[in-house]
Amino acid sequence: MNQRLKQLPNILLNAGGGIVSNKDEWAQKRRKELVELFRTHVYGRAPVRRPESMRIAVKAEDLMMDGLAVRKKIEIQYEGPGGTGKLPFVLFIPAKADKPVPAFVLINNRGTAVADPDRKQLSGFWPAELLIERGYAAAVFQVEDVDPDVHDEFRNGVHGLFDPPLDKRPGDAWGTIAAWAWGASRVMDALEEEAAIDASRIALAGHSRGGKTALWAGAEDERFAMVVSNNSGCTGAALSRGKQGERISHINASFPHWFAENYKQYNDREDELPVDQHMLLGLIAPRLLYVSSATEDSWADPESEFLSLIAVQPIYKLHGYDGIGAETMPAAETPISSERLGYHLRTGDHDLTEYDWRCFIDFADANLI
Repeated sequence: MNQRLKQLPNILLNAGGGIVSNKDEWAQKRRKELVELFRTHVYGRAPVRRPESMRIAVKAEDLMMDGLAVRKKIEIQYEGPGGTGKLPFVLFIPAKADKPVPAFVLINNRGTAVADPDRKQLSGFWPAELLIERGYAAAVFQVEDVDPDVHDEFRNGVHGLFDPPLDKRPGDAWGTIAAWAWGASRVMDALEEEAAIDASRIALAGHSRGGKTALWAGAEDERFAMVVSNNSGCTGAALSRGKQGERISHINASFPHWFAENYKQYNDREDELPVDQHMLLGLIAPRLLYVSSATEDSWADPESEFLSLIAVQPIYKLHGYDGIGAETMPAAETPISSERLGYHLRTGDHDLTEYDWRCFIDFADANLI
């Protein structure tokens, strides 16, 4: 066994000192403990789930992609103590489908240039045409439409709408990653109301900070049948203990708004965290989980991303599923998978490409059933 894996907190050891021995104990006790630990120490605690005021409006609907897809422009509207807000997103649905279809939802942190709803500028970052061709609906929302990616003292976006009026934010108040995850769940709410979508087969995907968001959204919202984390690195799929490249102190200094204030207590003190990121991956179990890395993405640390998948295997085995099926990282462009876990290492740098998407889709084709 890799020496780093021996240093991790035991994912099966509950707060009372007992070892979880079956999936019911996991669901009823240990899983709930871990969600609370991550809320308290890492991502923060959202003050609201689906607002009672939330409304969903289809703003436009037309045929695109030479008649192969129906495009819907949808707006999620809500209000809170701080005022009103809206989250627009775009949904492409295969036009000729004769039954509800599965869908991929992308948490987009690269701006509309890589997810052009008019398809005048195509990008491998969100290959909607490929998804339609393969029989999937393709949805995308922009993170800034939920909450701005700047440290604005949490005055704007959904923080400004829903945070209680306190003189000082609690140490476990939600950060921006948690706010974006909240937005992903609101998109799921909307997709559940789409007759053309099979809401039981929705995959949530994200790259980099979007990959961190996808993992936390999937941990809190078990409606997502599959979670894809691409190049998510620090406080994403990568283990914190022994990590190379970006560490907790780096990410908190560069992006002080992403996580709960309590997380800053662990700058250069990763060994004192009561959790590590394999436990976050465990919160996806027994649903589908796919992690991907890139050879030149040393800041994210591909080895730490892969080791996290190794460390989560006991939870999947507890549910009766195989682990990832390898103890060492595969060569680049050699995807590996089991019935619930998938991984690949892509040649290149920190990016989300059509090759990555083809691997995600292949895994979904085999397992999102």
